[in-house]
Amino acid sequence: MPHAPQIKIPATYMRGGTSKGVFFSLKDLPEAAQVAGDVRDKILLRVIGSPDPYGKHTDGMGGATSSTSKSVILAKSEKADHDVDYLFGQVSIDKPFVDWSGNCGNLTAAVGSFAISNGLVAADRIPENGIAEVRIWQVNIQKTIVAHVPVTNGEVQETGDFELDGVTFPAAEVKVDFMDPADGEGAMFPTGNVVDELEVPGVGTFAATMINAGIPTVFVNAEDIGYNGTELQGDINENREALQTFETIRAYGAKRMGLIDNIEEAEARQHTPKIAFVSKPKSYSSSSGKQIEEGDIDLLVRALSMGKLHHAMMGTAAVAIACASAVPGTLVNLAAGGGERDSVTFGHPSGTLRVGAGAKQVNGQWTATKASMSRSARVLMEGNVRIPGDSI
Repeated sequence: MPHAPQIKIPATYMRGGTSKGVFFSLKDLPEAAQVAGDVRDKILLRVIGSPDPYGKHTDGMGGATSSTSKSVILAKSEKADHDVDYLFGQVSIDKPFVDWSGNCGNLTAAVGSFAISNGLVAADRIPENGIAEVRIWQVNIQKTIVAHVPVTNGEVQETGDFELDGVTFPAAEVKVDFMDPADGEGAMFPTGNVVDELEVPGVGTFAATMINAGIPTVFVNAEDIGYNGTELQGDINENREALQTFETIRAYGAKRMGLIDNIEEAEARQHTPKIAFVSKPKSYSSSSGKQIEEGDIDLLVRALSMGKLHHAMMGTAAVAIACASAVPGTLVNLAAGGGERDSVTFGHPSGTLRVGAGAKQVNGQWTATKASMSRSARVLMEGNVRIPGDSI
């Protein structure tokens, strides 16, 4: 029986922050995949190599982790005063679905670079030498992001000496501003409270800060769930019972935040919300062996993505950390020492990260004006990806 030959699709494989993903220009996708739907999802699943019951992504471009099973679709923006429309798809590793419910903050750092290099930004907005401000419309969450991309001799500058914990080699610094990062009209706390008592059947009842800024995130205290905040990936990811506990907490947090109607819906919404635990600063050794001293950080944060403890920190979760730290009384703010602050440096499994945010009260509700962080990005490979023609 004859089989359909492979088809090729122009694509770029990029690192952004501590993530990697396959980037596409919308116009380069097969016509049927230029609109949202089953064909687009099937293509992205096959490109990444999902679903893979072996959990290896041997037959695809994915890296079998939440940080490396990502896809990005970019187009010239249809939004006024924006350069590029950015659509992000988190591809499940072992299930046949693509989650479109949130953003990837790490890959945002690569969006500006791709947009400039692929003609999605007007030439008169790109300096010959200097910093290009790429105005990004994040389609998933309907928010504006500004990436400050270094340019040398009219081309994106990718090499440099900026070091990012969780990334092996230095590169050029890309500053990213997440504008009005809270949900909807600026309401960051879906429950109306900066701290709630979250009841999780079979686990317990404990304090939780549930925030929607950057990405919906449920924060709990490490000590309340039996941890100290210095854990590395192996401490969590090799414990199936621990992973199930975190997933249960995440599901009940999602319901409390109004993101799902029934607990069962959480399984099909793995990308959001995130679940994270915080603690006051303590000294520890990072996954690379680098010693992090208590005095180097304001607090400790560990976060899970797609059911596993992240090796560093998701960019969107870092935005949530920044915004929560700026609001007095949240668990994040209290772990950092409380009070008013416009930035924090937190410890994660791979090292440290400094993030900043501004927050204020408007009509009795907290709102975030901007969150900022520095990342780096570079092209790893460009050309075409190939997938069997019968994949779609």
